Amino acid sequence: MTDGASAPRAGAPVIDSIRVTPLRHPLRTHYRWSQGTETHFHTLLIEVRSGDLTGIGECTAAPDPQATGMIVRRVAEGLTGQDPWHHAGLLAAAWKKHWTVWGCVVPRQFAQVASGLEMACLDLCGKLAGRPVWDLLGGAVRDSVGYFHFLQGETPEELAEDARDAVARSMPVLYLKVGMGEARDIASVQAVRAAVPNTRLRLDANEGWPVEVALRMLRRIAEYDIEYVEQPTPATSTEALARLTARSPIPIGADQAVFSISDAHRVVANGGADMLAVGPREAGGLRATRHVAALAEGGGMTLCIHSSMTTGITTAAEHHVARTIPNLDDANQIMWQLLERDIVAAPDLTPVAGHLALPAVPGLGITLDPRAVDAARA
Repeated sequence: MTDGASAPRAGAPVIDSIRVTPLRHPLRTHYRWSQGTETHFHTLLIEVRSGDLTGIGECTAAPDPQATGMIVRRVAEGLTGQDPWHHAGLLAAAWKKHWTVWGCVVPRQFAQVASGLEMACLDLCGKLAGRPVWDLLGGAVRDSVGYFHFLQGETPEELAEDARDAVARSMPVLYLKVGMGEARDIASVQAVRAAVPNTRLRLDANEGWPVEVALRMLRRIAEYDIEYVEQPTPATSTEALARLTARSPIPIGADQAVFSISDAHRVVANGGADMLAVGPREAGGLRATRHVAALAEGGGMTLCIHSSMTTGITTAAEHHVARTIPNLDDANQIMWQLLERDIVAAPDLTPVAGHLALPAVPGLGITLDPRAVDAARA
């Protein structure tokens, strides 16, 4: 028996095996943001098998897919042979066994690993119960989830053209990466706003502006009717983010500064931001994302589900938890559309006019494309 869960009861399902597969996903175009330029994403496909059923999950694979895969496999050893319904206790035990007992307190790394394993276990449990994952999380409070359009382009002109195309497809909210140099940022904002003068526009600086730069930039772009700016300052200082929030003419969102429940509590309690952008990878899973949402709700804030460099597997999982959050933002993030080829064959995960409503089928309700998975093997 493993610490953190009781022995499987008679007749209960058990986890027979857990397979972890490193994948490499080329992107349609270069992904440019304040931290650099990406040409591909790395993920780990996680398959938790019990009898004839398999639960599907994934996690990001930073800093190295092979090394992170080894860590996930080590944690998976403690789940194999156990009741999948007990995965929360098993993962809590893994945190102690493989991290804290050695003085290795790195909650962000554990969150990355735990989110993928929990995702696969919830998918499996949903299939065992014949219920969608959102029912396992307490039930849906909405029929669909809203998403923003992630603008893509190498130049301000290309970004403006993408904005016009998105508005033509009735996407109600646009999202633009900044933090790549003051002149470029201003030019990009000006071009997009000129192209779509009446559309909601959000910015994400991804820690690209020190406080003194951030305050200057926020004042310069305030005239362009920006809905909010996400994580303008380095994530290592929530105090700096709070100082900026108090003085900013534009609402501020916390993203990289909030990776855990304790991070979220600190930001909400200190008035460190006006909204939170958090996803399962940061929080440590779907249930932990709900906990962060509850903290935000207590502070009168919304939670924007913030995706990561992943495939449609994570999109589906994030959609399930989003359906259960009362204070969900009306425009959330997805990332699979940046890939040359997603590994999810069904259902169609493309938002229509900024909204997506997945069917109520057991588990996460996704089917993988075996050929796409084989092509992506790292």
